Amino acid sequence: MELIQTIEQYAWIGWLVLILAFLVIEMLTLDFTFLMLSIGGLAGLGADLAGAPIWLQVIIAAVVAAVLVLFLRPPLLRRLRRGEDPTPSNVDALIDLGGRVVATVSAHGGQVRLSNGDVWTARTESGELEPGTVVTVSRIDGATAVVRPANPASTPTEDPRA
Repeated sequence: MELIQTIEQYAWIGWLVLILAFLVIEMLTLDFTFLMLSIGGLAGLGADLAGAPIWLQVIIAAVVAAVLVLFLRPPLLRRLRRGEDPTPSNVDALIDLGGRVVATVSAHGGQVRLSNGDVWTARTESGELEPGTVVTVSRIDGATAVVRPANPASTPTEDPRA
């Protein structure tokens, strides 16, 4: 019985430690989940300072945190991400980008010049593509572009250095 009284007497320290831990984790993740949990901990601390028993403090903290995570976090995330640029960048920007075969591309290797001017090591998943063939990037596998013919009937009609 004395242990429970000691825990209830110093519960405010536990709440402060929990709140600070959640805030530190929130600063590292930046997705509002741990911020909502720390606000729930703040509600538990408030219940402790109001003299509520430990079981009620935990219930209050859990309910407040759950309500915030379920109802406040989604609109905050939408508002935060509203101004993001939807344009793909880096490797994502290369997917579906057109190009032309510079050196014969097979399942083992080759080279393509993409429409952005970059020359990439490339391979194809099936068949062999001759220089000048118009291709499209399917995916990037490490530092290799996996390409497919842009048009099955494409023929090398232009300069492969273009």
